[in-house]
Amino acid sequence: MRILLLLLSAGLISSNCPSESNQYAGNPVIDGWYADPEGIVYGNNYWIFPTYSDAYHKQVFMDAFSSPDLINWTKHERVIDTAEVAWADSAMWAPSVIENKGKYYLFFGANDVHEGQIGGIGVSVADEPQGPYRDVLGKPLINEIVNGAQPIDQFVFRDDDGSHYMYYGGWGHCNMVKLNQDFTALEPFSDGTLYKEVTPKDYVEGPFMFIRDGKYYFMWSEGGWGGPHYRVAYAISDSPFGPFEREGTILAQDPEIATGAGHHSVMKVPGADEYYIVYHRRPLEETHHNHRVTCIDKLEFDDNGKIKPVKMTFTGVEARPIL
Repeated sequence: MRILLLLLSAGLISSNCPSESNQYAGNPVIDGWYADPEGIVYGNNYWIFPTYSDAYHKQVFMDAFSSPDLINWTKHERVIDTAEVAWADSAMWAPSVIENKGKYYLFFGANDVHEGQIGGIGVSVADEPQGPYRDVLGKPLINEIVNGAQPIDQFVFRDDDGSHYMYYGGWGHCNMVKLNQDFTALEPFSDGTLYKEVTPKDYVEGPFMFIRDGKYYFMWSEGGWGGPHYRVAYAISDSPFGPFEREGTILAQDPEIATGAGHHSVMKVPGADEYYIVYHRRPLEETHHNHRVTCIDKLEFDDNGKIKPVKMTFTGVEARPIL
C-alpha cells in the first residue's frame, strides 16, 4: 500500500486506480502536472478547473475535470485556449469559475503581464460547465497594474446579497473590485472608487473567499510558488471588505507527504456543513518548479469557527456523492 501511495503522489500511476477499500480517491486526484485548482459544485457534480503546469509558452489552454463523487473524474480537454482569445499569447493561469444567469463564466489570467504590456485578467463564457468558453470582451477586463498588484490569480465571489466581487493580485498585493451584473465591466463602490487594496499580512497571491456562519473567510498563498515553503493562510472578517487580520497558516509542506502546498480553493457540499480544500503540491521526489499535482483533502473547523490545520494525505477523501 505504501508503494501505491508513493506512486500516486508522484503522479506516475492513475489517481483513479482503486485503493484497497475502493472508497478513497487517492492524491493526486487527476493525472498530470496541474496547479492553481479552482473547485466548484455545479448541480450534482464537483468540478476542478486548474492551470496546466508547464513553461509559460506552453500554457496556452485549460482543461477541466468533473466528478459525481470525488472519486471518478472525467477530463474535459481544452475548455478554452489562446486560439479563442485574440489578445492572449501564453501563461494562461488560475481559472476562477462561476455560474451567473444560466451561463458559465471562466475568468483567467494571461501573458504574465507587466506595466505597458497587453494582458491581465480576461472573462470567458459558455453554455455548459465543460465549455467551450468564448472570450467576452475581446480584451482584458483588467490590464493595468493597480496598487502594485499584477492582474492575476482572480477569484470571483458572490456575496449573500447577490453582489459579485473579485479579489485578485500577485506581487504581494491584493485588490478587490466589484463586477457589474453581466461581468463585462467593473462597477464603482459606494465611494466612487473602482479598486480597493485589501492586502493582508504576508500575502503573496492566490486569494479565495467563502462564507460560513455569517463570517467571511479570506484565504491566500504565501512564499514562493516554485519553492518548498509555499503555503496557505487565512483571516476571518465580518465583512467582504475586511479588515483581514491574519489568523495563521492552515496548509504547508509536510516532510512525509509533499512540499510547495498552496494556491487552493474550497468546495462546500450543498446542504451540508462539509468542506474540501482543493490545492496543488509538489511530490517529495520532484524539484522542478512546474512539477505540481492537484489534490483534495478535508477542511475542518474547531468549535470557535477557526480552520484546523489541513492534514495532507496520499489517500485523499472518501467518496461523497451530492444527494
